Amino acid sequence: MTVISELRMRPVIADRWGWDASITVRLVLAGLVFSVLLIGANLATPIYPLLQAKLGLSAFHVTVAFSTYVLALIAGLLTVGHWSDHIGRRAALVLAVVVGIIGGMVFSTADGLLALCLGRGLQGASVALATGASSAALREMLPHRPEWASRFTLLASAGGVAAGPVIGGLLSIFPDPTRVPFQLHVTVLVLVLIPLLVLKARPAISPAVEGPMKALKPRMPSVSKEASSTFWMASIIGFVSFSVFGFTLSLAPTYFADIANASTPASVGLLAALVLMASAVSQLIAMRGRFIIPIGLCVMAAGVTLIPVAGLLGSLPLLIVACIAAGAGQGFAFRVAFNDVALKVESSRHAQIISMLYVITYLGSALPVLGLGAAAGVWGLPASVAFFSAVIAVACLALAGFAARRVR
Repeated sequence: MTVISELRMRPVIADRWGWDASITVRLVLAGLVFSVLLIGANLATPIYPLLQAKLGLSAFHVTVAFSTYVLALIAGLLTVGHWSDHIGRRAALVLAVVVGIIGGMVFSTADGLLALCLGRGLQGASVALATGASSAALREMLPHRPEWASRFTLLASAGGVAAGPVIGGLLSIFPDPTRVPFQLHVTVLVLVLIPLLVLKARPAISPAVEGPMKALKPRMPSVSKEASSTFWMASIIGFVSFSVFGFTLSLAPTYFADIANASTPASVGLLAALVLMASAVSQLIAMRGRFIIPIGLCVMAAGVTLIPVAGLLGSLPLLIVACIAAGAGQGFAFRVAFNDVALKVESSRHAQIISMLYVITYLGSALPVLGLGAAAGVWGLPASVAFFSAVIAVACLALAGFAARRVR
């Protein structure tokens, strides 16, 4: 079945030639597409200071460009998060890569804030298309290991977001650093697209019985009663923790550069990625126990609290410890909460429910960061970061107390 016939939701042609890849290859490909798209969406993190200088942008403009990506991602999750159930996982991933290619090309040639926002918006739409499709594909290929499917999803997500700033910083050593990293990423996306196009796709789990347009139209979000409490717990934890991610991916490079006296995008990108790398590594550590969520939230609160302290003292070692603690605590808490949701959601609605969870989670990386950017223009970045950290730490401790009561 060709991608065109999948998009048109035509019946499967059993004898069509195609690459009948193994389960292992399909697992790698599903995770790879998601990770590569997220890497591209976060390449700009260490390059924002260069874009500010080149285009004459303010701190608030940077948060606007960053939040455009997040808001487009949220809108996409709400409107197309369920598409892969009807057109198939492969077709949804192909669409995601194509939109990502266009977004990268627009961003690499941007000459003002409007073009930056357009490129970021297209990148957000591509990640939205891939989020539900990749997560659901991993779940379907590991039917007897749902915990590992959830872990791979979070590893691909956190790993891609963490690798973006580091790779962006390293690629910035090339001439024309505000363009070349994104052009190279577009090339990688084109290479990733090739195996997707020749892959022999599996049929969609929910073929459109009542017509394609009716199946693909936006749906009113809903969660089953069995998964409701775990869904909202994971969503709130995601909202709070992704507020920290939003900060590290937008204004943190400028804030961290002052603490560490870092002058190169590569060093700034590495510092900004510490929180995300710690979160990604935590997905590989199998910690068990009833109190993992409250403990993780308390560790995250401690790490977030230490960030402005490191800024006040000008201590790079303390900043590194703070970032690692914040990321590791977030990773442990969110992984357990996310896995609880994945285990209670029926397979036929997995893509839709996980997309809804990410809608609330990604709001955390947009709304608070916009407020932080506005506050930085009034009170300055150090004071605004201190207030932001205090609010996040209090929220983490409150959630930890609530989670501990649920366990008891």
